[in-house]
Amino acid sequence: MPQRLDAELSLAGITQLRKRDPTLAAVIDKVGPFRLKCETNRYQSLLRAIIGQQISSSAARSIWGRIQDAVPSHRMTPEAIGAMSDEELRACGVSPQKLGYVRSLTEHVLDKSLPLHRLHRDSDDDVVEQLIQVKGIGVWTAQMFLMFSLGRPDVLPHGDLGIQSAIRNLYGLPELPKRMECEQIAEPWRPYATIACWYLWRSTETG
Repeated sequence: MPQRLDAELSLAGITQLRKRDPTLAAVIDKVGPFRLKCETNRYQSLLRAIIGQQISSSAARSIWGRIQDAVPSHRMTPEAIGAMSDEELRACGVSPQKLGYVRSLTEHVLDKSLPLHRLHRDSDDDVVEQLIQVKGIGVWTAQMFLMFSLGRPDVLPHGDLGIQSAIRNLYGLPELPKRMECEQIAEPWRPYATIACWYLWRSTETG
């Protein structure tokens, strides 16, 4: 069974990161305690990711709230979303393109071709491979799911602009790093890249 970040594993990871990477150690000292909150509702996590693609956080929250108000008891289940008509979802602010993505996700879950209840048993690569079969879910979204739903300890979303920007700023690079450069810099972080990335994201918020 793949590991999941818990208090003990997080402490071990932070201890190793401090020893192996002085630059990251300074970030850890500045940011403070590691707090990764995982979304336990896997369908809801993926649905929210789809809704929030390429729009502002405030717009995503507004659409999400309208969908919640439209379903029985505010329960965002695949059954409830599947029962909504296209017109109802569009009235909530879901674009025609995202409507197709929502339908794809919901159908994959309902027909069990995407067995969300079993993904915690699969390797990171296997989870990504299954998720990207859904329209609207790419590698980045799958990696966010690994980190923030399954709590996987060693995920490096090298295509994330926030991670790229933090690496450039912290490690004195002249430009945003490509995948190979990200991998090289992240080598000392293994097998705790998720923790390192969490601190990199926080570093962009604290300055």
